[in-house]
Amino acid sequence: MLGYILKRLLLMIPTLLGVLLFTFVIVQFVPGGPVEQYLAESRAGPGGAETGGFSYRGGEGVDARRLEEIKALYGFDKPAHERFLQMLGQFARFDLGRSFMHNKDVWQLIKEKLPVSISLGLWTFFISYLIAVPLGVAKAVRAGSRFDFVTTLLVLVGYAVPGFVLGVILLVVFGGQLEWFPLRGLTSPGWEEMGWGQRVADYLWHIALPVTAMVAGSFAVTTLLTKNAVLEEIRKQYVLTAYAKGLDQRQVLWGHVFRNALIPIVTGFPAAFIGAFFAGSLLIETLFTLDGLGLLGYESIIRRDYPVVLGTLHLFTLIGLLTKLVSDLCYVWVDPRVKFDG
Repeated sequence: MLGYILKRLLLMIPTLLGVLLFTFVIVQFVPGGPVEQYLAESRAGPGGAETGGFSYRGGEGVDARRLEEIKALYGFDKPAHERFLQMLGQFARFDLGRSFMHNKDVWQLIKEKLPVSISLGLWTFFISYLIAVPLGVAKAVRAGSRFDFVTTLLVLVGYAVPGFVLGVILLVVFGGQLEWFPLRGLTSPGWEEMGWGQRVADYLWHIALPVTAMVAGSFAVTTLLTKNAVLEEIRKQYVLTAYAKGLDQRQVLWGHVFRNALIPIVTGFPAAFIGAFFAGSLLIETLFTLDGLGLLGYESIIRRDYPVVLGTLHLFTLIGLLTKLVSDLCYVWVDPRVKFDG
């Protein structure tokens, strides 16, 4: 097992380098980089619009010495391969660089935005599994019944409706017309002066709508996966043997069937846990004005804030690769018969 883990860790290095190299090359061909944006803003008038109408003119009308100073400011005075090697050296020391747009370390930006993503991710993950697993078991036990048909229809409808569409509906109905929930933000003004009980209530009041929008489509796959896994186990011979020994349905279901059906569920647990933080939250964060990692990544791409784009990509790719390794190791933890060394 130790040899397998070491082999997987070594394979992560070329994968991570490939992702970074591919993204870095694409970045070099994208127009409107930080130098160009700086020049455009320097030409803009007091109202924020460029005098004479905006049109991209590169370094036209800018002193060559001044242009070189601006390039040196952003680190673009060096060849691309030198900048790439320098970036790899920084990432090897876990130095993600400094943001052009925010003038802060990328690590600091991530730590500032992380609480919002943690709030959305944790609630989405736990609520999804708390609904999906019991519902999947109930559907398997009552397979073919009216309950199974109705719940399958509801689950598929929830899966088919995009989260941001459901979020718009929730905002319009419960935030706008009924005014039961706030329209934006994670907390109310003056949250720091509230008591602990008021803080918790205010936080849950704000997080209710965005979490509902994210949960609606996230538990469908887990529900159907749980149902199919339990159904497959119920049809096996050992279940009939357990009934023949005098065990009731509850003992057979939760003591034998559910334990074996957990294999496909538990092995996907780490990936689902990490994915709840970093996947699919951009539109929800934008819609509910939540300043999290998704919104940070989107704004960084629009503003060509390359240190943030490449730094967060490096971090998320590394987390994804490690999560995949943990998912594979869960096979051995759940089913000791699995031997990766063989």
